[in-house]
This record gives sequence, structure tokens and C-alpha cells, in this order.
Amino acid sequence: MKFLIAGLGSIGRRHFRNLIALGEKDIVLLRTRKATLPDDELAGYPVETDIHEALEKHKPDAVVVANPTALHLDVAIPAAQAGCAILLEKPVSDSLDRLDVLQRAAQKSGSKILVGFQFRYHPTLDKARELIQANAIGKVLTVHAHWGEYLPQWHPWEDYRQSYAARADLGGGVIRTLTHPLDYLRYLIGEVDSLWSFNGHISPLEVDVEDVAEIGLKFNNGAIGGVHLNYVQRPPRHTLEIIGTQGTLRWDNADGILQLQKFPAPFGSYSDHPPAPVTETFPPPEGFERNQLFLSQTRHFIETARGESEPVCTLEDGIMALRLALAARESQKSGRAVNLAEFQNA
Repeated sequence: MKFLIAGLGSIGRRHFRNLIALGEKDIVLLRTRKATLPDDELAGYPVETDIHEALEKHKPDAVVVANPTALHLDVAIPAAQAGCAILLEKPVSDSLDRLDVLQRAAQKSGSKILVGFQFRYHPTLDKARELIQANAIGKVLTVHAHWGEYLPQWHPWEDYRQSYAARADLGGGVIRTLTHPLDYLRYLIGEVDSLWSFNGHISPLEVDVEDVAEIGLKFNNGAIGGVHLNYVQRPPRHTLEIIGTQGTLRWDNADGILQLQKFPAPFGSYSDHPPAPVTETFPPPEGFERNQLFLSQTRHFIETARGESEPVCTLEDGIMALRLALAARESQKSGRAVNLAEFQNA
């Protein structure tokens, strides 16, 4: 198969390397040459600067959209119109504008679109989903995800102030950039009914986007919880806690370990000497490291492009994650909770 990669920043390079690691060599690069990484590893691969010319000249089977968020649809829409399979990085765009155009183009051409939420491939998050669906913790009551990471240390080779994550014009901001929990909470818990948020630029970081966000969530199944995101935390922390009537799940991205704590006594019962909780620990496979999430995603994308499987994270999933992110921004702007069924754009 022939692949076209749009955007050769950090995530674009990762996709490039993973395709090569999986034996794919027929790769075309669509780029502006604004990337801050060295070009040595890209030598010898054809380079194009216009998506329409690239599609016409090279006729790729699959397109990886890894350019800045605000520019995603400039590549994704013509790629879908051409019938290419698409790996569309998250968030799918910076607003809901033109996403209906992308949906119609994909439906008309048969283009398969996989959205790049790589945590859907995390072995212990998948285990958490399995345990929740098996009623291992009973009815889910409350959930909280926390992700804080110091923005200037993300890409030490570049000025953080010029990164897409720091710039409103490129679709940045901590809510859209760290939107993964909004996706994996839907994946684990279910659809969100409504949300509220306090967020803003409150640190000394030189950005023109929000760098801290607190988002409260009410799920359709009655569970209540929230997501905390920030660009300021040192050292970084990314954790998840899910509390049910019969147990609690705790997950830490640092080591990938999932802990299940089960309570033998019935919920609501009282005893002077309650039985001790039973704890099970689920580590990731030996040797597991972060890039394996992306490798699994790339394997799945190749299978999707070949027609061997359907996307596990669809365009509709990506649009819903973006709607949640934009609703959080709208909540801050309006000072009110936002009902997702009524929310259109922000």
C-alpha cells in the first residue's frame, strides 16, 4: 500500500517510524517544512506541498493526518473525497465546522476513518473496560481522571510558545490537546449527558489558550465525575479512578498498572468489623512501553485500510470527543452547565 503522511512534527514522525517498523516503505510526505525536527530520517522519500496535487500524482491508499489541529480538515476532506483510508489525529478539528462535509465525503466514497486516540489500545485500560462490563465493581457511581504535564518539557527541541498546543490559531489549549480522557471515559463509562467547566490561562506560561481546566461530567447512566487537565504540573501525573458500589479501579499511566479493590460486603451494609477489601493488580505485559500504543494503532489502521477490520475509534467518536471539549470551553464562557444533546458548537 501507499501511504501519505501530512505533517512531520513529533506525532507525524512517530507514525512515519511505526509504518516503517511494520514493513511499509511506500510513503509520501506532505509538508510545509516548518517542523522543528531534523530532516535526516526523511531523506529519499518524495515530498509534496499541496494535498490535491499529492492525491492526484501519487494516488495513496491511506493518509495520515498529523498536521496542526486547525488544519486537519484541509487534508482530511480531499483525502476522503479520493476514497483514501484516513488516520485522523485527535482532536479531529478545532471546531465542528466542516465536519459534516468530511462525514458526507467519507460516506460517498467509502473512505474508512480511524481517529488517533491511542489510549483505546492500552492493555490495562481495556482490562478496566472488561471489568466494568463484567460488573466487577458493581454500578459505577463516580469517576475522575487527572492529567497534568508541564508544557515546556513536552518537546525540548522547540520553543513551546510556537507549538500548536500553545496557540489558539492552530487549535491548541489544554482541553483540546489533552482530550484523551474525554474519549476514554466515553469508552469506559458511556455517553455524557451534560458538563460544566472552569478553565483559563492562569499560569505564567506564555500561551494564548487555556492552560488549566476542571471539567465536571454527568453521564447518561447516572454516574458523576470529572476530568482535570493542566499544562503546569511537574513532575507529570496521569491517573484514573473509577468508584462503583462493589469496588474501585485505579490506573496510573506512569507504570500502566491497574488495581481492582473489591468490597465483599453488600453496598449500604454496616458492620463494626467489615471484611477487608480484596485487591487484584493487573500490570501491562512485560516490556510494555508507550510506543506500543501507537504501534497497535498503526497495525489496526493498516488492517482498516486493507478492508480487514472496521475502525475501533470512528469519526463519530472523534466528533463526540471534540464536542465535549468545545462544550467545556462554552461552559466557561457562558458560566453555565452545557447539555450535550442541545450543544452544537462553541
